[in-house]
Amino acid sequence: MIYCVVPRELEDQLFDKLVEHYKDNPNVMVIVDRRFGPDRRAGQPAGEFAERRQTRDRRRQRATGSFPQITPPDEKKK
Repeated sequence: MIYCVVPRELEDQLFDKLVEHYKDNPNVMVIVDRRFGPDRRAGQPAGEFAERRQTRDRRRQRATGSFPQITPPDEKKK
């Protein structure tokens, strides 16, 4: 599903046109952004949760142990 998000300020100008444009495409849904107010994430400290917050490395860990040396096969002479 693809969401075509229309800003609230442009709803009157764009929403109906975009709905008409994408009416034959069932994979596209036109929606209006209804959020308002200040962004609560921006610039605020973590507060009481700062001590509990952890940053984790989500990459797959490397296999443990040592690996034998591998010698490359001789290249065929031309």
